[in-house]
Amino acid sequence: MSNLIEPKILKGFRDFLPEQEIPRKVLMEKLEEVFRLYGFVPIDTPVLEYSEILLRKSNGETEKQVYRFQDNGGRDIALRFDLTVPFARFVAEHKEELAMPFKRYHMAKVWRGEKPQAGRYREFIQCDFDTVGTDSAAADFEILSVMKDSLNALGVSGVTIHLSHRGIFNRFLEKLGIREKSEDILRTVDKLGKTGEEEVLRLLSEITGKPNALEIMEYIKGKDSFEETLTLMEEKSGGESPDSVRLKEIYSMLKNSGIEDSFILDPSITRGLDYYTGIVYETFLNDLPGIGSVCSGGRYDNLTGLYMKERLPGVGSSIGLDRLIAGLEELKLIKKTGSFTKAAIFCQDTNLMCEYQKIAAELRKNGISTEVFPEEKKMGQQYTWAEKKGIPFGILLSGNSLSLKNLKTRDTKEGCSLEEVIKALKEQD
Repeated sequence: MSNLIEPKILKGFRDFLPEQEIPRKVLMEKLEEVFRLYGFVPIDTPVLEYSEILLRKSNGETEKQVYRFQDNGGRDIALRFDLTVPFARFVAEHKEELAMPFKRYHMAKVWRGEKPQAGRYREFIQCDFDTVGTDSAAADFEILSVMKDSLNALGVSGVTIHLSHRGIFNRFLEKLGIREKSEDILRTVDKLGKTGEEEVLRLLSEITGKPNALEIMEYIKGKDSFEETLTLMEEKSGGESPDSVRLKEIYSMLKNSGIEDSFILDPSITRGLDYYTGIVYETFLNDLPGIGSVCSGGRYDNLTGLYMKERLPGVGSSIGLDRLIAGLEELKLIKKTGSFTKAAIFCQDTNLMCEYQKIAAELRKNGISTEVFPEEKKMGQQYTWAEKKGIPFGILLSGNSLSLKNLKTRDTKEGCSLEEVIKALKEQD
């Protein structure tokens, strides 16, 4: 009987080949550039936390999705299901070391034991960016602006960011006399995009009664424009409030920045997690709305209150990178490649290996990623190797001159100097 173990992975988890991992890394690098333009700095936290840290402020649905277990020391621990709750613990633990307001980004894996489906996995990367230590409308606006710029940097122009305000919704529920049922109502409304109006109305009727359910449905449908929808929200929540004034301030900043067309005031956006207290938002690809939100978040003023007495306001957003990539692939906006290499130097004679390596060193000094094929094999095999990796150019050494071959078109420039090869490759950037 064979002792070999079958190579397999858990359902909802994935391996990433170079042609899959390279686009992820490139996208993350582009996101980092945007975050840094706004002054955000990187942090990291452990993948494992005490369960009480992660679950103290969660609902029953969240607990069902968490990978939770006892370690060898009998400690109750869990894998992080997002990056926001660990960030709250991080801020509480290191507050005296941080300059407030503190702006951080964190790109790392999280784990949720939910049912795998298209664009949704049990292990995935989140890209979070948050500002803590200020309750300013400017901080709310800046997060929205980063969201817009981040997606633009990834080549995604057709996006719509839906935003609302938890505070106004809670005032509305208070006016209806059902504020104590807000958590169940919020989570039900949050299912609107998945289950549809009829099912949400049915569920709301069970929670609040049919008349209140109809009032809620009218509220979350909104109107045609930002201003009209905000007027409706104010009317149904008892008039102008600090929360509606906050939305007006944010909208003014969006208009002054010339990006207001990418934003919709959508009262149905509530976000199911309990810790959101102010502005909330979700982002959808215009050409692929069915994949769901690819960037979500909101203001969570009371989150750090679980770990420290001092009130510390915060606002942030999270890009679901894997879901976004799934959408970009479907829209044919991801360029797949199996290598970062720009040019391959083919080996025609192992006795010339020192010369090949010298040429490669000069190319790299000029910022051209270069590989040297390490063995003397048939040229057909070396071409196949380069093409399989997606390397666009091949270099051949002939006497004292070089030949530069475009491996896609098969066009060849012969009798080139090293300087001419470097210039030609740089012109292809």
